[in-house]
Amino acid sequence: MAEVKPHMNLIFIGHVDSGKSTTVGRLLYETGSFSEQDKAKIQKDIETLGKVDFEFAYFLDTSGEERKKGVTIDLSHEKFVTDKYEFTIIDAPGHVDFIKNMITGASEADAAVLVVDAKEGVMQQTREHVYLARVFGVKNLIIALNKMDLLNYDEAKYKDVKDSVMKAVKASYQNAESLNYIPISSKNGENLKLKSEKMAWYTGPTLLEALNNLPLPDRPTQLPLRIPIEDVYSIQGVGTVPVGKVVSGVMKPGDKIIFEPSHVTAEVKSVQMHYQNLDQAQPGDNIGFNVRGVEKEQVKRGDIVGLVSAPPTVVTEFTAQIIVLNHPTAISAGYSPVLHAHTAQVPVKFKQILKRLDPKTGQTAEENPATIKQGDAAIVVLEPLKPLSIEKSDVIPQLAGFAIRDMGLTIAAGRCIDLVAKKD
Repeated sequence: MAEVKPHMNLIFIGHVDSGKSTTVGRLLYETGSFSEQDKAKIQKDIETLGKVDFEFAYFLDTSGEERKKGVTIDLSHEKFVTDKYEFTIIDAPGHVDFIKNMITGASEADAAVLVVDAKEGVMQQTREHVYLARVFGVKNLIIALNKMDLLNYDEAKYKDVKDSVMKAVKASYQNAESLNYIPISSKNGENLKLKSEKMAWYTGPTLLEALNNLPLPDRPTQLPLRIPIEDVYSIQGVGTVPVGKVVSGVMKPGDKIIFEPSHVTAEVKSVQMHYQNLDQAQPGDNIGFNVRGVEKEQVKRGDIVGLVSAPPTVVTEFTAQIIVLNHPTAISAGYSPVLHAHTAQVPVKFKQILKRLDPKTGQTAEENPATIKQGDAAIVVLEPLKPLSIEKSDVIPQLAGFAIRDMGLTIAAGRCIDLVAKKD
């Protein structure tokens, strides 16, 4: 029997046009996930669109809309295998319109690769994506400084951009100085798999070596089962098949489960990952599972699955620690934006602002402030205006993170630290 390698979910983050899809496509190609025939077919497809440079990006940008625009809109999931890990890559959208999809991706990831256009340097979304990755508990970060070919593979220019990126990363990751800042050219395949002769001055790992050096992710099998639902399919001859990533606990065929907040119960008939049947699914597995006794219309994206014996928590309100990332004026009680938590999107109301915090120390700076503004950290009470399942950060930290969006901006991000559970 073939050796089963540990599984890792990897997200690629960064500003639009930094070359995320090209980097991912090139990695898939270099690790044998795509063949020369696949490459030739895609090359032929895109030449009809009058584009020639996007061949590796198009391994992931599969929809006609994405190929025409040259931007990644939805989350793509692809698999590749190294000598140490089996990776599922989540290629996160970078376009500002699509950041809500990136939020879902960050909440699923074990590690992140921040791709920065070395010529452009730090952009608004560079900071935002790094902060969101941290809020959603992505502990391991690799930085790929892409498009070094546009800088003629110059060491001095690499050092300049590395310093500015490190400064931006340090706002969210205290260990920024010890992270890998890898100069690459995805388009030309430099420093992805093999060390680049054009950048002989760089002595660190290639991108693939850095991925292999990632520590094994924590797998919280001892916690209650939790699976945020990404989508639900009705497959002829099979039945209803919800899909999502196991974030905690274990699922087995025969389990009695409940979907919250839809409050629907079912029995698990079978579990699959990458078209293979599983005896059990563990944290980190992106699975589809066939359920008995449920119609497709009864459950939806944004539901969380748990065992009937330890159901997901549905809240009437919750207390959160947040940081305000973007807001043109000030936030006061009564403000009603949209909350993005795991795969759910729910309107919420700021019920109370309990404290404004000193963002550097976390200590209380002001009790019951009337307003909070951009750059402020705060403790607030949020009331979902539609049913929501979320967990406390000290109970199931994987489901405590969220972002708040309004006006096309990520207004704030934070974690649930206390809650009032809905009574049946």
